[in-house]
Amino acid sequence: MNTKLNLFFAMRALVVFLISVQLFPLHAQENVLPAWAMGGFERPDGVNPLISPTSSTSFMCPMKGTYVNWECADTFNPAAVVKDGKICILYRAEDDPDAALGMRTSRIGYALASDGVHIDYRSNTPVAYPDSSRMSQIYEWPGGVEDPRVVEAEVDGQTIYVMTHTSWNRDKARLSIATSRDLLTWEHHGPAFRTACNGKFLDMFCKSGSIVTEEKDGRLVAARVKINGEEKFLMYWGEAWVCAAVSDDLINWTPVVDENQELHYLVKPRNGYFDSMLTECGPPAVVTEHGIILFYNGKNGSSTDGDPAYPSYTYAAGQMLFNKENPLELLERLDKPFFRPMLEFEKSGQYASGTVFIEGLVLHNGKYYLYYGCADSFVGVAVYDPE
Repeated sequence: MNTKLNLFFAMRALVVFLISVQLFPLHAQENVLPAWAMGGFERPDGVNPLISPTSSTSFMCPMKGTYVNWECADTFNPAAVVKDGKICILYRAEDDPDAALGMRTSRIGYALASDGVHIDYRSNTPVAYPDSSRMSQIYEWPGGVEDPRVVEAEVDGQTIYVMTHTSWNRDKARLSIATSRDLLTWEHHGPAFRTACNGKFLDMFCKSGSIVTEEKDGRLVAARVKINGEEKFLMYWGEAWVCAAVSDDLINWTPVVDENQELHYLVKPRNGYFDSMLTECGPPAVVTEHGIILFYNGKNGSSTDGDPAYPSYTYAAGQMLFNKENPLELLERLDKPFFRPMLEFEKSGQYASGTVFIEGLVLHNGKYYLYYGCADSFVGVAVYDPE
């Protein structure tokens, strides 16, 4: 009798297991990353959103000639860099919540987090904004400074910080450069491609510059890599696709072109995947033992051309691996996002389709801290411990 009962329960357990596998296949339950990818990034409990809009701060705007509540509408899409043992977060802030999308002015706020997940200090005034300089008046008035990425670099024996950002004059978006020695005062240099190829790319709509970095003394710093036998600084860039550009000084950049002197496209969206609409470059790329990892923001298409596992027009984060010996050669690419909207405030706000938009990545005390925009409304953080 006991033998028959044991056999019955064993058979029933087998049937339940087979049904569960059929209904919930293992590959659908787990997103196992390949050995070359970084992950997984986890949201610390009780921390996010890390930075939220506030109406309590104002400053005298040189463009408007009056005091403005510069971060009362939205705070999102942050850069990050380590300085003096603390993580500095430089985030995009918008004024005037009653203005239509695209008609607000964006400025860059400044915050510090000693442990990476709690804000110790937050400036009452922005550190980068449409100012009175010629470059700013031409390219940043009245839309402002958007979507920063920041790297530390050593140039001529001195440490500088380089910000790639979008200059928005409400006519054309341009990938631009600003530099600083203290992260508080920034010099606006204008469009990254302003002087390249006799100005051919000056008026091109372009965004999202990811300068390649490498680990040095426990931090990520701008790296020189070999392109066609020459050592250059390298930047992956682009919103709808991924291109590349090179530089000797991190300020003036030359896009990589093909034999016809047209842009050389390295990566484009894929039908049926989470990045079927956009492959927008994210935080600074990282040189690893496997190659160069480019983190990027994939935008899902509609139900007809996107990945049906995710809502239409969702922004989720992916990773690409480029060849260290030939940084223009794509080796691999994740088919599923390693980071996607999950929390309520990542699926509401300005972008209710769901958005985690990654722009800041730092290595701090042996851990990687990823800073991201939540639905174009808040700043969030996730942490990856390689150990």
